[in-house]
Amino acid sequence: MKILGISAYYHDSAACLIEGEEILAAAQEERFTRLKQDESFPVEAIKYCLQEAALNLEDLDAIVFYDKPFLKFERLIETYYNTAPRGLWTFVKAIPIWLKEKLFLKSTIKKALQEIGSVDFKKTPLLFSAHHLSHAASAFYVSPFEESAILTIDGVGEWATASIALGKGNQIAMKAEMHFPDSLGLLYSSFTYFLGFKVNSGEYKLMGLAPYGNPDDEETNRYIQIIKEELVTIFENGSIVMNQAHFKYMWGLRMIKEKSWERLFGFPTRLPETPLRKQHFNLALAIQMVTEEIVLLMAKHAKQLTGSNKLCLSGGVALNCVANGKLNAEEIFEEIYIQPAAGDAGGALGAAFAVLYMHFGLERTLIPSTDKMQGAYLGPYYNPLQIRRAIERIGANYREEPSQEKLLNTLVEHIAAGDAIGFFQGRMEFGPRALGNRSILADPRNPEIQKKLNLKIKQRESFRPFAPVLLEEELQTFFEHASPSPYMLLVNWFKTTERNKLPTDYFKQDLSEMLYYQRTKLPAVTHIDFSARLQTVTAESNPVLHDLLKRFKAKTGVGVLVNTSFNLRGEPIVCSPEDALKTFFSTEMDVLCMENFILLKVNQDKKIQVEQVKTIED
Repeated sequence: MKILGISAYYHDSAACLIEGEEILAAAQEERFTRLKQDESFPVEAIKYCLQEAALNLEDLDAIVFYDKPFLKFERLIETYYNTAPRGLWTFVKAIPIWLKEKLFLKSTIKKALQEIGSVDFKKTPLLFSAHHLSHAASAFYVSPFEESAILTIDGVGEWATASIALGKGNQIAMKAEMHFPDSLGLLYSSFTYFLGFKVNSGEYKLMGLAPYGNPDDEETNRYIQIIKEELVTIFENGSIVMNQAHFKYMWGLRMIKEKSWERLFGFPTRLPETPLRKQHFNLALAIQMVTEEIVLLMAKHAKQLTGSNKLCLSGGVALNCVANGKLNAEEIFEEIYIQPAAGDAGGALGAAFAVLYMHFGLERTLIPSTDKMQGAYLGPYYNPLQIRRAIERIGANYREEPSQEKLLNTLVEHIAAGDAIGFFQGRMEFGPRALGNRSILADPRNPEIQKKLNLKIKQRESFRPFAPVLLEEELQTFFEHASPSPYMLLVNWFKTTERNKLPTDYFKQDLSEMLYYQRTKLPAVTHIDFSARLQTVTAESNPVLHDLLKRFKAKTGVGVLVNTSFNLRGEPIVCSPEDALKTFFSTEMDVLCMENFILLKVNQDKKIQVEQVKTIED
């Protein structure tokens, strides 16, 4: 069975192609169009998937879309009806688009597919999967579990905002759902908006800001009380009811009633790029702590409903790696599996597997302790000839190393000397995390690296933390309650023995003082609260990165590197050699390594650098 899964039209559109139980290819559209979180029909992602598998659309057994537009339209109409006359202008703007494009999505999708290639829809049916089933399937069917509870939490699908299911064999049975307008994802996004970040993309910034808050501050506790008393009622099973008197997302163009929130919290909506203050830190921490509480309650209820000792997590909230770390540490379940592309992009993958098992009835085969995600390295690979042509096309100077040993030893010397390395290897990652194939790597021991990466290379907010990538065997050296985390989806905390003592006035200091205080011997990857979002590597999961880490440990005694995504702020992670070259020459990155080709910034003519960027853009 060859099945193409598609997600599109809302955010993070993507395509995934499976043959039987094997994922042949998967990628987000944004990586090709260079439009961050591109929501358009994933034309380029589909073309890539077909090319990777050497297939045409007419070779497929089915094509599946990741949610059901009629149910979503039903929610839209019912919501506007229940909130009328408020939201009339929003209704007037939205309905023509729905009537023209989204309500008759089946014909829209068919037309878009036929522009890609010939397809007979009698032979290759176009199917639709429910949104939360797609999420649940994306986690359970690729997991190594024969049976597990499945918890999906996001903003909203058709009606569901959170769901609990039981996966067993090749079937998924829904056990409970929470419905719109009550939504943990929308609650968190409301605070994302209030604190000056972009909804549906800035939630990870809010999560990164939270540790700057002081959990012992009276202000933080007061904010938590306000949230629970005024904004949301939390029940023992993790379900919530939101006080819609303070929100506008049901009928307006904004998430919240800003004046109402200003009265509640005592300060106005923060404008993007304006200074961050103590109250912003504490409020970010407050909603993060409330979110963690709700997730834990939902997980406990999932165990009660299903009786399973294993849990699969998906949906956008499953990318909150701090909440995941707390859930993992609670040991409610013996094992937890989190889909690395937990957001809407992963819905394309889940929809394909849902059709494979639940529509066509294929029996699942399992390999113990091994998932089907192939390390999430499911995107395009560029061979040495393609890379050389891209470099020579713009006249850059480069060196081609004759062996992997020579290449990695050279990189280790540069990293240890304080250089930031653009690392472009193998197949691109699927999902929001760079896992070593489209990464920027640096020395975590260097106290200046965090500032250099944020301000001079990534060109983003100074408070943003960086993740460590480490040899799996180094886990026990540095972290407590450590579990393998191959997809950078769990936060752990440094052992107390690894921590430097904090000043007594630590949380009274301003942002810059807190930010650059050396908290461990790995300051570049130690967040304010001694936490770190881990990626663990084995020789099987990523042989080249594992070898690099081993060589770095041999030189420095530390098998850990800084790993951050290879992109500029506001841009998708790089996909092609051209993308990598543009980013390299647009920043103060020191070294670019693409397969066995090395470019040193110091060896490039400054005039050529400017021309290179222009040439690639053209």
